[in-house]
Amino acid sequence: MDNLKVLIQGLNILQIPIVWLEQYPQGLGQTNEALAKYLTHVKPIHKITFDACKNQAFVEALTATKRKQVLIAGIETHICVYQTALGIKSLGYEVQVVADAVSSRTKLNKEIGLHKMQASGVLPSSVEMALYELMETAESKDFKNVLKLLK
Repeated sequence: MDNLKVLIQGLNILQIPIVWLEQYPQGLGQTNEALAKYLTHVKPIHKITFDACKNQAFVEALTATKRKQVLIAGIETHICVYQTALGIKSLGYEVQVVADAVSSRTKLNKEIGLHKMQASGVLPSSVEMALYELMETAESKDFKNVLKLLK
């Protein structure tokens, strides 16, 4: 969860749009408060489908970002993250999974999910790698603030 928290904070600093999903919060509970406190500028989209692309509100929010590249992170790598990554890719987006900001209940399920995503053309990334790619240069006005998160 620490890496996911750093990723969210870094994206906020860099003003990268975030689409926040919650899987069946009535039954599974809401997003952990340690993460939710960094998402106060967006509202969660509730879903019951494992592939978020089968949720019209998500597709509309994704389209509204006007981006063609997507970083995906979250829980249940082998279920929701995997199916959503493939769904987003099928919509024509370039998708990268932030491998150190995803989790599953077991290490094997996480590994299988990551492997299947990569075999399907979803490239792996890491929190640090993704944030540096987004900044592009140490001359970025946000470099020092992002660097503080990573150290």
